[in-house]
Amino acid sequence: MELKRVVVTGLGAITPLGNDVQTTWENAVAGKSGAGPITHFDASLFKTRFACEVKDFDPSSLFDRKEARRYDRYSQLAIQAAKEAMAHSGLDLEEEDKDRIGVIFAAGIGGIKTFEEEVGGYYQAIDKGPRFNPFFIPKMIADIAAGHISMIYGLRGPNYATVSACASSTNAIVDAFNLIRLGKANVIVTGGAEATITPAAVGGFNAMMAMSVRNDSPETASRPFSASRDGFVIGEGASVLILEELEHAKARGATIYAEVAGGGLSADAYHITASHPEGLGAKLVMRNALEDAGMQPEEIDYINVHGTSTPVGDISEAKAIIDVFGDYSYKLNISSTKSMTGHLLGGAGALEALLCIMALRDQVVPPTINHEEGDDDPEIDYRLNFTFNKAQKREIRAALSNTFGFGGHNASVILKQYNQ
Repeated sequence: MELKRVVVTGLGAITPLGNDVQTTWENAVAGKSGAGPITHFDASLFKTRFACEVKDFDPSSLFDRKEARRYDRYSQLAIQAAKEAMAHSGLDLEEEDKDRIGVIFAAGIGGIKTFEEEVGGYYQAIDKGPRFNPFFIPKMIADIAAGHISMIYGLRGPNYATVSACASSTNAIVDAFNLIRLGKANVIVTGGAEATITPAAVGGFNAMMAMSVRNDSPETASRPFSASRDGFVIGEGASVLILEELEHAKARGATIYAEVAGGGLSADAYHITASHPEGLGAKLVMRNALEDAGMQPEEIDYINVHGTSTPVGDISEAKAIIDVFGDYSYKLNISSTKSMTGHLLGGAGALEALLCIMALRDQVVPPTINHEEGDDDPEIDYRLNFTFNKAQKREIRAALSNTFGFGGHNASVILKQYNQ
C-alpha cells in the first residue's frame, strides 16, 4: 500500500504570547516572555506565584452565555484556536465530505478548573447533600474539546483525544498524520489545549518541586539549559493544525505551509516523572521519527526541544541529541520556546509544532531566552547551538519537535518544507 502524503493547510493559536498565530510568532521571534504574576486566583500563599497566562481573553465576547457555561476554559481556548485554523485553511465545508474530516485533539489534564469548582462547591455545602452541575462531567473530561470542535463544524470522521501528559498533542498530530496517510480521512483538525493555572495544578506541581520559584523575576524564570534553572513555568493555551492529504489539498487550491514528514513514539520505561538520565527514550523517539520519515540526521536543520528548564530533563535531552546526531549536532540550531511560552503541558507539542512551521516559513529560528553569560551547566555541551537569547536566520529544510511526558511518554514529529 502506498502511503499518502500529508500537508499542513491551516493554523490557529491562542497562547501566552498572543491570541492568534501571527502575534504569537512575532513575539516568539522577538524573544518576549509570556510570564507574569498569576491573575486567575490568589496565589499569594503558593511557592510559585507566577505563570504564562493567556492575556485579554474574554469568553463572553466569543461565546453566548449559555455556551460559555458549558465549556471549561481549556475547551474555550481549543475552540477559539480551531476557529482561526479553520478560517485559515479556506476549507469550504459545504463542498466537503464531512464523513472524511476528523478531529484528534489532545489535553494532558483537561477540565481541572471545572473539577476544582464542582468538588470544592460540594464540600462547602456538604451538609445539604450532593449538588453538582449537570455539565460537570462533560465539561471536565479530556476528550470534550475534540467533541465540541466536531459538533461545531459537523465533522463526522475519526474523533478522539490523546492523553500522554506533556506529549499529548504531539501524539495527536502523529495519530492524525497516520490516519490520513493510511487513507482513513482527507482532513483532520488536530492539536491540543490546556488551562491548568489553577490552585490544584500549581499546588500539585509545587509539591513535586517541579516548577520554578523565581517569584522576583517571572520573565526570566524559564531558563532552559542554564545552570541556574530551577523548574518549569506553567502555561496555558491552545494550538491547532489542519492536516490534509496532499492531493485533496491541491485539488481545492489550498495554501500549503509545510509537509508532515514523519513521527516517532517511545517510552522511557524508567520513572513516573523523571526522564532517563541518559535520554534513552529521547534517543529512541528521535530515531523512530527519522526512520518513519525516511530521513537522515543531516537533513534536519532545527530542533524545537522539550527543554522545560528542569535540572535533569535538559541534560538528558542534550545528551540524546548528541547521541542521535553525532558531530552534526553542532551544525543544528536548537531552541526551547518554553523559555517564552512556559510549559503548556498537553498543549505544548501542538504549539511547538506550529512554531516549527512558522520557522520553516520565515527561515528563522526562535530563541531560547534567559541564558546569562557564565551560567553554564558543566553537564551540558555548549558546542550545541541553543540559539540563546536572539533569533537566528538560517536555511531550515526540516524541523524536529520533541515532547516528553510524565509516565515516560515520548513523541516527536518532523515537519519539512513542501516540495512538489
